[in-house]
Formats: sequence, C-alpha cells, structure tokens
Amino acid sequence: MKDEQTTEQQNEENNEGQATNVEETTEDQKMSPEEKLGAEVAELKDKYARLYAEFDNFRKRTSRERVELIKSAGSDVISEMLPVLDDFDRAIKANETNEDINAVKEGFTLIRTKLNHTLEGKGLKPMNSMEQPFDTEYHEAITNIPAPTEELKGKVVDVVTTGYFLNENVLRYAQVVVGQ
Repeated sequence: MKDEQTTEQQNEENNEGQATNVEETTEDQKMSPEEKLGAEVAELKDKYARLYAEFDNFRKRTSRERVELIKSAGSDVISEMLPVLDDFDRAIKANETNEDINAVKEGFTLIRTKLNHTLEGKGLKPMNSMEQPFDTEYHEAITNIPAPTEELKGKVVDVVTTGYFLNENVLRYAQVVVGQ
C-alpha cells in the first residue's frame, strides 16, 4: 500500500510539473514576437539602469575618498612639525627675559636643526649651488655680476635663496647670482 501511495504522489508531482511547463509554454505561445522583444527590452533597460546607478555610486564614492585623501595628505607632516612649533614658542617665551645673546643664538640653531631633520625625514634636501656651474634646471638667475676670479665665470657666485629637492625632484629653484 505504501508503494502505491508513493507512486501516486510521484505521478501527481510529475503532472503538476508538466502542467506548469505547459502553462509557461502556452504563455510564451500567446505572446507575439513584438511582445517578447518588448519584455526583453524592458528587462535589459532595467539591468542597464541598475548597472548605471551602481557605476554612478562607485564614481561618487571614489571622488569622496580622493577629496578626503587630499584634505588629510599633509596631516602627517604637520603633526611632525608641531614639536618644532612648540620649541619656537618656548624660545620666544625664554627670550623675553634672557639677556644672553649666545644662548638665544644657540636655541635658534637647535630649533633650525630639529626642523631641518624633520623635513629631511620627509624627503627634503637642500641644493648645494655655491660655485656650481649655472644650470637652468636647478637655478634661477637673479642677476649677473663680474666674476671675482676667472674660474667662477658662468658659475654661481652667491645664493640668494636656497633651492630644495623633494624626493629627487626640484621643489624650489635656487635663486642665485651668476659670475660673468
């Protein structure tokens, strides 16, 4: 008896599955080719709209992340410069009552050394321009003067403003006086 019941259940399930397939087939047969194409176009438009929205969200998110990165790019350098700023504040406060000029000079030299060390740690290097041949890739000529000696012709005689490299690229050109 159990065998007859399971067989009957299987037959009923098969009949239901066939009925569903028949309904789908008859539904597809009832639709004209234009309707089929219209349904396919609607489905493709929906996929396109979803894909476009997803891409637009990606573009906006990437733009926001780029803006955040630009805003916070200098924060690490600034945070490393704060101790130097604190040293300047302490030096100014100490110099209000200090009469010893040598102590003031030494304090400012120490602060400059600390600042220089911090900037060098970030890739900043000063240019050595004095008595080097004038090169427009690194130097900006402020003026020309008669060379004090024959070997200084066409070379840098004086550095008005020091030039700097940042990670081997010119950050600021050195402003120099060139001998003629």
